[in-house]
Amino acid sequence: MKFLVFGAGAIGTYIGGSLALAGHQVVFVEQPKMVEELRGKGLRLDLTIDERRQTKEAFLVPPRAFMIEPSLEEALRFGPFDAAIFALKSFDTAPAMEGLKPFVDKLPPILCLSNGVDNEPIIARTLGADKVIHGTVTTAIGRRGAGDIVLEKLRGVGVAAGHPLSEKLVSALDKAYLKCRLYPDALSMKWSKMLTNLIANPTSAILNLTAAQVFADKRLYRLEIDMLKECLAVMRSMGLEVVDLPGTPVGLLAFATKLPLWLSKLFLSKAAGSGRGGKMPSFHIDLYSGRGKSEIEYLHGAVVREGKARNIPTPVNQVLTETLLALTNKEIPLEDFAGKPEKLLEKI
Repeated sequence: MKFLVFGAGAIGTYIGGSLALAGHQVVFVEQPKMVEELRGKGLRLDLTIDERRQTKEAFLVPPRAFMIEPSLEEALRFGPFDAAIFALKSFDTAPAMEGLKPFVDKLPPILCLSNGVDNEPIIARTLGADKVIHGTVTTAIGRRGAGDIVLEKLRGVGVAAGHPLSEKLVSALDKAYLKCRLYPDALSMKWSKMLTNLIANPTSAILNLTAAQVFADKRLYRLEIDMLKECLAVMRSMGLEVVDLPGTPVGLLAFATKLPLWLSKLFLSKAAGSGRGGKMPSFHIDLYSGRGKSEIEYLHGAVVREGKARNIPTPVNQVLTETLLALTNKEIPLEDFAGKPEKLLEKI
């Protein structure tokens, strides 16, 4: 197959690089500065923890094995494409669509692997619903540099059924050692993935604590459980099921919210830590990078919006969303909440 890959970040490099290694034609679209660098050195994929690949050395994907272009217009010259891979941050999706509008007729269906539940509707409004395929990635990838990634925890990829390309994509991704599974219900898959992204994410950023520190505080741990319960209530009202994702027992996560706190903590503490491959939660990374953007609006914020539409109270998700957005927008200084759980708990 011929793939167009938007961005050579951690996920883009992992998926696109793996497809190139499997013999598919891959064309990346990236910033001009990175284009020159990757045209010179190629990609480096450290996939040594995947025993199926039977290697102790990182894979080097030479520049001749893929294409990379500084603009969509230039990349589309190498079309037509069978499918595109989209894994941008949720706050970059709408701006990216503006750049795609002039090329709608030339674009293939897009497999959206971004976190959150708002991206596919945004893509559909620009390209049409027939050009969107819901997807998810549960594998943890570390980025060492431009086009240089390391596989930290192999779990897999999910693709929603219902599109003419779905099964063909699952086959191609699975044969590229990406451990791909087909899911009958797109929204149940996406919301189940979002459940895993909620844990200890805003709390860590707001309070400048690790996930382990959040879970060690009984009051904060109860807050995490209440936050998950709100999301589960919204999912039930939408008629969605909690489904297990590749290498990720989301059903157990949901079940844990019904257990006594001391018992559920044993499971959730491990899930919150191992899911991120040893990194700080993504909201913390974004907040302290000073980039002035946060995905919370598209994760916890989505829980709040859907809750309001269905008269389901979501006070914990609302306070976390409003507080982190205020910190992100520099309306309040980081020091106001850093290391001060009491101040956050007072707001709820």
